[in-house]
Parts: sequence; structure tokens; C-alpha cells
Amino acid sequence: MRRYSLFYFIGQGFSGLWRNGVMSFASITVLVSCLVLMGSFGLLVYNIDYNLNEMSTLNEIAVFVDQDCSDLQVADISNQIRSLANVSEVRHITKAETFEQEKQRLGLDGYTELFDMLEEDKNEVYLDTFIVSYSDNSRVSTLEYQLSHIDGVTKVNCHTEVAQTIEELKNGIILVFTWFLVILFVVSIFVIMNTIKLTVYARRQEISIMRYIGATDWFIVLPFVFQGLIIGLIAGGAAFIVEKYLYNYILNLITADFNIISVILFDTVELPLLIAFLGIGILTGILGSSLSLGKYLKA
Repeated sequence: MRRYSLFYFIGQGFSGLWRNGVMSFASITVLVSCLVLMGSFGLLVYNIDYNLNEMSTLNEIAVFVDQDCSDLQVADISNQIRSLANVSEVRHITKAETFEQEKQRLGLDGYTELFDMLEEDKNEVYLDTFIVSYSDNSRVSTLEYQLSHIDGVTKVNCHTEVAQTIEELKNGIILVFTWFLVILFVVSIFVIMNTIKLTVYARRQEISIMRYIGATDWFIVLPFVFQGLIIGLIAGGAAFIVEKYLYNYILNLITADFNIISVILFDTVELPLLIAFLGIGILTGILGSSLSLGKYLKA
């Protein structure tokens, strides 16, 4: 048996694939569907996170300080904010900076004289403000509560409802994605198992002779394992091609009609997605073929 090389087992795998062409095609088709759906949901979640990070105002909370607070108290409030959990960045906008921002924003609309009159009283008109950026949308309510209970804080503006809605949408997509993935993964393994079983049945006499003359189990099993592996490789490669063209097609539609939405380019996820598709395809193929041969190996 030593004269048989790796190419022998690969050839036998392709031979088994060809002998049961209909079931092999069904196995590849189901697995491709599973991988494309998985990749689509994964890219959707990734794009949601990307847009959430791009929309900086959605993950920012404006904290306004009481006008009567001294510089020392403002500094203490700053330290308390920075010590809170879920705070990723804190920017302090002073009264003078707020005044200048409003002057630049409204000065062109004919309010220049008004701002000139308020120049001396700007510290009594505007408030010190802290722009607090957070990282976890699921804990925004807790952070908002903590900020509003800091001594010296007079008002907190937060897009809590928007952040929670986006978080719930993302969690819902992940939940649906997980269930679809599990169902299709099980179906893929089931179809591959039946494909391998048909191949084993078609070669039952040949296998009996091989066992009679002393062939080892691994020598008999390896061609079927390679058959499952080949199914996984073909499905992974085909799914990657389908996902690429489907994603780029949707990307062109979105960029043409919805300029406010940012979509990541496929090139940025191309290599990780290809590795994931091939890896999952190979794992599914080998697992399906191994499970289908379990009963035979115990015989």
C-alpha cells in the first residue's frame, strides 16, 4: 500500500465526486448558500459598526457644567468623567471656545454686532462643556445616569434612544445570522454525509475486497475524506466569488443612491473573508465525511 501517494487519494476523491455528481452538486450548492449568507450577515454587522464609528455625534454625550463652577471645580468634574467606565475620550470646550464657535457659525448671518456686545459677558452667557465619547452602546444609559449625578453638572445631552436602537438592530441581525448559520451548517453536513454514504455504497464491493486483502482503515477512509475536503474547497471558492460580485453590486447601488451611508470596500476584507470561507468549507467537508464513515469504521 505504500506505493500510493497523496495524489492517489486526491484522485479517488475527485472520482467519488464525479460518480455522484447530482449529490455532490447539491452538497456544494447548499454549502455555498450557507457561506454566502454567513458572509453577507457578517459584512452587514461590520458595516453597521463602521458607520456607527463614523457618526461621531451618535456616540458622544454633551455634558454642560454649572455656570457658577470655578476652574478648580471644572477640573475636578473633568477628572470624575475620565474615571468612569465606558468613557473612551473626553474633550473640554471652554466658555471662550464656545463663544468663538458660535460667533463663526452665526456671524455670517448678520449677528456680528450682537457678538461684539456679548464679548465682555461671554463667561456669563456660555457654559463649559465636556464632549464625552463612549465605546459600548449597551451601557449608554448607565453612563448618562452617572454623568448627570456629578456635582456641578447642570445638563446632559445624549442620543440614548438612537444608540440603543442601533444596538438592538445589530443584536437582532447577529441573532438571525447565528440561527441561519447553525441551520444551514447542519443541513450542509447532512447533505455531505449522504453524498459520501452514496459513494461508500457504490464502492462497497471494492471496499470489501480491500479489507479482505489487508488494507488499513485509513487507506480506505482517506479517499472519502478527500472527497469531503474537495467539496468544501470548491464551495468555499465559489462562495467567495459570489459574495464578491454580490457585495460590489450592492456597494454600487448604495453609493449611487445613498451618499450618507458609508460602505467599506471589499478589498479591505477580501483576504480574511477568503480564508474564512475556505476554512469553514474544508471543516464542513471533513466533518461531514468523517461522520458518514463513523458507522463503517465501527463495523
